[in-house]
Amino acid sequence: MSKIKNNATINEEKININRNAIEHRATWTGLTYVEGVKAGLPIEGVIREAVSKTGAFHGSNYAAQVDDPSDVRNFEKVFLPELGLKTFEMDVVKSDGEELDIEFHYCPLLAAWQKQGFDDETCAKLCDIAMDGDRNIAKAMGYDFHLGKTIANGDDVCEVCFKKKK
Repeated sequence: MSKIKNNATINEEKININRNAIEHRATWTGLTYVEGVKAGLPIEGVIREAVSKTGAFHGSNYAAQVDDPSDVRNFEKVFLPELGLKTFEMDVVKSDGEELDIEFHYCPLLAAWQKQGFDDETCAKLCDIAMDGDRNIAKAMGYDFHLGKTIANGDDVCEVCFKKKK
């Protein structure tokens, strides 16, 4: 039995449309990973590289929109629009200019993988791969990144931290 608890509490049309689009893309990634593993291909590295490049691409776009990246609150303004906050049911736990700590209470990527029937171990692996995007967003912004608890590992939340380098 799965230890993962990933239940949405927000049910709004615009949010559900966004979640469905994210789930669709996550399904591609998840099935590509699983089929690559079945075929004996070194697929994890390929997908990690692609996700990392995606994060670097988006991170450079965020960097271009942030007037002063030395204050992490400016990054928060472009990284966390209302649609994203509601889609992932995020709470900003801390935002003080030095650090942005976010808790995610729901993940549509994980929901897609669960719908495909992937076991907890595969879901956790895909989650970690997906976080390579966020790791590289942080890198493009010149920030440190920390991933704490994750829903895919059976925790109640995902803890994501972007922190100004000292």
